[in-house]
Amino acid sequence: MKLTRLISLFLLLFLLVGCFAACEDDPKDDDSNDGKEQTGTTQPEGPGELQDLVANVKFDPSSGRASVSATVKTYIDGDTTHFYVPTSVSPTGILKARYLGINTPESTGQIEPWGKKASNYTKEALSHATSIILESETSGWNPDSTGDRYLVWVWYRTDETSDYRCLNMEILQEGLAIASKFSDSVYANACNQILNQAVAHKLYVFSDEKDPDFYYGSAIPITLKELKTNIEEYRGKSVSFQANVARVYGQTAYVEEYDEETGLYFGMQVYFGYTLDYFGKEILKVGNRINAVGNVQYYEEGGTYQLSDIKYDVYNPTDKDISLIQKGGNGAKYQELDAKDILTGKVDLVITTRDDEGNETDEVKEFKIGYLAMHSSVSLKNLTIKEVYTTTKEESSSKGAMSITCEAEDGTEIVVRTIVLLDSNGDKITDSSFPVGSVIDVKGLIDVFDGVYQVKLLSINDVVFH
Repeated sequence: MKLTRLISLFLLLFLLVGCFAACEDDPKDDDSNDGKEQTGTTQPEGPGELQDLVANVKFDPSSGRASVSATVKTYIDGDTTHFYVPTSVSPTGILKARYLGINTPESTGQIEPWGKKASNYTKEALSHATSIILESETSGWNPDSTGDRYLVWVWYRTDETSDYRCLNMEILQEGLAIASKFSDSVYANACNQILNQAVAHKLYVFSDEKDPDFYYGSAIPITLKELKTNIEEYRGKSVSFQANVARVYGQTAYVEEYDEETGLYFGMQVYFGYTLDYFGKEILKVGNRINAVGNVQYYEEGGTYQLSDIKYDVYNPTDKDISLIQKGGNGAKYQELDAKDILTGKVDLVITTRDDEGNETDEVKEFKIGYLAMHSSVSLKNLTIKEVYTTTKEESSSKGAMSITCEAEDGTEIVVRTIVLLDSNGDKITDSSFPVGSVIDVKGLIDVFDGVYQVKLLSINDVVFH
């Protein structure tokens, strides 16, 4: 019995020693291996060289899918562009294109890392295009979930002898977009290969790099006057300033702040888009004094600067959130100005500039009154209506809007641009309500169109007929 136990113990020890030896000899468990290749192991392959996979994809005009030649009207962001197209495609002659297969970081209502780079890439590519073709996934033109944009593949070339390239896929290949619902597309295989390469090479949105064009710091506390007089210095940065909410229209609040030096109300538009909940919108109500916080961006379509990327979290607000200073009592001031001052008036201001080392220098700079007061509330009196033009194209938002050319008492002509005005019954107000030769007082917002200042009229109640 003792002999049997001794033999069993000996066999057990023998097996354990063999097991330990095998474990020590396994190169996968050897920390000193340092990733070097060992006999009997397979090392993962690197991503290899970057290839221009987009060049392998060709536009096929005989595919049966809807396609049309186009030219750029407005650049919006990396994956949205407005194009001029034939009226047979869109009654307005404008197609708002949402690029199929990709989703670039935000660069308008919200600001995200790599968003500006993606937006600039799209603009750079199409600005050098000699020909652009929009292609649908089907034989018709398909709207996106908003119903206002159409889902397309964008093809372009930069000379008449080269092949068309798909911009959607280029953006994906550059690593400036994530994939978006291309699995059922005719180009699914190509997009998948392009995406895998961008991920393997950790390009931009797939990397851990910080975007040098994205402002990661805290909001810079300034005054609205400092912002307006040094706007380029703050472009792309988060800022915070105090102002009163003068008007709200659509997804935009218009704020203003009085400046004693010039006697003007400086204005700024605050685009909050669809990002705010009920509590955030309550802060942006007319009459409230607020701490406006957001990112300074140039609004390409409107030809002006605005504050965007507006945030508010009622449960966990931070210094990057808008906040309420005083509720009510600070409504639009409707400063009375002359048309001539708005269009051509100028003021000199002493501006403090800082170099990279923080040294300050004072200099006198000239500013247009229209620019400083733009987006603030204004009142103009005794305007004589000279001409009325009504937008008649089938645009969903501006059909029925009017441009009313008026003459001030000193002979200066200024345009009052209306939204689609409604009467108390909800019916559209037409140009018959603005007979040529009649004299009116107008309250509105200073705006700009094609570089010329005008007055934006938001309600028929803001017009007084003499």
